[in-house]
Amino acid sequence: MIGPKVEAGRQRILVVDDHEAVLGGTVSLLKQQYPDSDLLTAQTAKEAQQIVANTPLELVVMDLSIPEASGETARTETGINLLRTVMQKHPTLNIVVQSAYTKALVRLKPAINAHEGGFTIADKSLSLKEMLIRVDWALQGIVYTPREMRIGLELKPEWLEVLKLAFEQGLQDKTIAEKMNVAERTVRHYWTQVQDALEVYPETGKNIRIQTEMRAREEGLID
Repeated sequence: MIGPKVEAGRQRILVVDDHEAVLGGTVSLLKQQYPDSDLLTAQTAKEAQQIVANTPLELVVMDLSIPEASGETARTETGINLLRTVMQKHPTLNIVVQSAYTKALVRLKPAINAHEGGFTIADKSLSLKEMLIRVDWALQGIVYTPREMRIGLELKPEWLEVLKLAFEQGLQDKTIAEKMNVAERTVRHYWTQVQDALEVYPETGKNIRIQTEMRAREEGLID
């Protein structure tokens, strides 16, 4: 099922879920929060792939347990495969996984770490308020993954380099990018990964970079 015809210049959000009630509820919630957005829907992996391939999107909100095609059985592996394909072909697309089977995402940990768009997890047991927070974070390019995917503090060398250049040398992202010979967008991606590993997320009235520095020092990552 495909949503309304999109208009040029409007934010487009795709919602993927095979349950009519959940799909309708999610679309209604997002429409209230983002009234100027175009909402598209899909109930199978095949429909979702077609929309993602042919429509510029700002965000995909998807369940994992979905059927490959109409009339087939919903399987978590189908959603995992769809998610893997979407991330490979659209590395900067913002994604929210809204599912009761979020533990399965451990299989995609390397792909999620490499993804440059926002990526957040919203278990279906979350309140509507918490769900909308995850959506907002994803649209901001923030990464939020389940705790089981963050067991043990494992930071890649390039993430540690960003911390050192920022907090030990006081450099801004543009200069950090030049020092590391990468794009500034890549540096911003490193920040989201570091903050997720340190469990630092946006809080009203708090500076997320300062919070990141404090946590990094607590963990002994910088002097």
